[in-house]
Amino acid sequence: MGTQLGFFIDSSLCSGCKACQVSCKDKNGLEVGRLFRRVSEVRGGGFAPNGSGGYINNVFAYTLSISCNHCSDPICTRNCPTTAMHKREEDGVVVVDIEKCIGCGYCAWSCPYGAPQMNEEIGRMSKCDLCLDLREQGQDPACVAACPLHAIQYGPIDELRAKYGDVCDARGLPSSEITQPNLVIRLHPGAETVEDK
Repeated sequence: MGTQLGFFIDSSLCSGCKACQVSCKDKNGLEVGRLFRRVSEVRGGGFAPNGSGGYINNVFAYTLSISCNHCSDPICTRNCPTTAMHKREEDGVVVVDIEKCIGCGYCAWSCPYGAPQMNEEIGRMSKCDLCLDLREQGQDPACVAACPLHAIQYGPIDELRAKYGDVCDARGLPSSEITQPNLVIRLHPGAETVEDK
């Protein structure tokens, strides 16, 4: 296989503006309810007695932008009965061949990130393809280009991991052991890691 591409998400910079989500939706002409990239708020914590009659605050809230993670072990491709959902050899991006897709939805049911989405108009599955058409023209994916704070980057996952580390687990996401996502996250300072749960 060629160079595996992936995403870097800097949750410490993300303001939750959803420019990435909107630009992806606009670029792909997605109707209401279908999202290839989702920005969600992760929150938790509370107030605990401090032992001196007062309370300690450990409340947190932050946003996390997630799309398909073009996993190294994508369950969606394993569960597709027609091989319509497949991983490209040249860049490791998981795509749908709509000519082979029968719209059964097995890929959506099995993806822990909710990446595959039904295109009701054609009765076939659809998902983030890391803006293959834009990349072929030498442009960045829509979500990367739209982020005003540069909180989303993409590129060879080995380079992203060398630069930013290998954290890809955070509260609000499934365990990375399930599919081995090609994702690196810089956690928000208030974030809980999986070990913190």
